[in-house]
Amino acid sequence: MAASTLEIKDLHVEIEGKEILKGVNLTINGGEFHAVMGPNGTGKSTLASAIMGHPKYEVTQGKVLLDGEDVLEMEVDERAKAGLFLAMQYPSEISGVTNSDFLRSSINALRGEGNEIPLMKFIKEMDEAMDYLEIDKNMAQRYLNEGFSGGEKKRNEILQLMLLKPAIAVLDEIDSGLDIDALKVVSKGINKLRGEDFGCLIITHYQRLLDYITPDKVHVMMQGRVVKSGGPELAKRLEEEGYDWIKEELGIEDETVEQEA
Repeated sequence: MAASTLEIKDLHVEIEGKEILKGVNLTINGGEFHAVMGPNGTGKSTLASAIMGHPKYEVTQGKVLLDGEDVLEMEVDERAKAGLFLAMQYPSEISGVTNSDFLRSSINALRGEGNEIPLMKFIKEMDEAMDYLEIDKNMAQRYLNEGFSGGEKKRNEILQLMLLKPAIAVLDEIDSGLDIDALKVVSKGINKLRGEDFGCLIITHYQRLLDYITPDKVHVMMQGRVVKSGGPELAKRLEEEGYDWIKEELGIEDETVEQEA
């Protein structure tokens, strides 16, 4: 499979008439890990939701291209079939659907009718991935995310990521609420996917995640756009000094923090 490229060009997004993204530009190539950081309310989670087609977010300008095809013209399921994946900050609970049924149905939807994954192959791949992520095998028969702890939900998102094998993944604050042991396991699962055929956009507040997942590039978002980019050393400086030095360097006034939906 050839490496994919996700291009975000001059993306403007609003919700309920309030503009949140004001011209985001990013390019993520297969084989690259990018991290997006920034103060609360600057549009990081809005970016993730807009890429995957959340209906509350209206794209008013710009494009999101996956291998040259505008995903904004696709339905949500079509974006997933094209190779995009979103690990959500707050995964939904779905009563009545077991974790294993959800995973197998998702894989088969991607593979297409007539090319479904054989049951024994699926079980083998699921068991191996659950062992790697130190997930209790009983979770396979529990209803999707129902009664899961925060750490279990995040590990389950990475389990989906490992089995679905997307071209480009967007991880929205996958480290939120994790203790250090869970963070190490989740990071291990993400790092296992590193390779030329997989690109990743990691949205996070904290340097600590990037201690375990080294990004190729770090981007800082403020006022709804990317204002600075650099290597892993940029994240370390942000952890030590905060964001004020960037505001001073670029002449950015303190912004009013808007609540992202």
